[in-house]
Amino acid sequence: MSILVGDMLPYGSFQVMGEEGPETIDVTEFFTDKTVLMFALPGAFTRTCSTSHLPSFVVHFDALKEKGIDEIVCLSVNDVFVMHAWGQANNAEKLIMASDGLAEFTCSMGLELDISAAKMGIRSRRYAMLVRNGIVQELWLDEPGEYKVSSAEYVLSQL
Repeated sequence: MSILVGDMLPYGSFQVMGEEGPETIDVTEFFTDKTVLMFALPGAFTRTCSTSHLPSFVVHFDALKEKGIDEIVCLSVNDVFVMHAWGQANNAEKLIMASDGLAEFTCSMGLELDISAAKMGIRSRRYAMLVRNGIVQELWLDEPGEYKVSSAEYVLSQL
């Protein structure tokens, strides 16, 4: 069962690239006293993720911030080095490019996607989530293979 609106985010962590290398971020600490828009996708450098999903949040970053969003996080089940390089390649320096390399945080939310048949293993489902002080306020979850309600454009229309 996946996380629902009204649920507290589970305990966990993700990694980001810091000035001196990979840094582990505690989920509880990171989301405390903030309004965060987190979106997740199946994989860095993949077709829809690279041509549509990530770019939509890069383009609409300022408009989302104007809606009261403190941080925007892009989460994927990729390693921290891949997420950092993908962010650089897509001018996403304002976003927090978060790695859930072992899918632990993703699985703890029940938002994993098994695409082992395509030789990609366990990944994240495509979604966007509005979180205030660690509690899920909104969850826009796309069906597998779709890209609709998790786009920055759709999220903006709902805020």
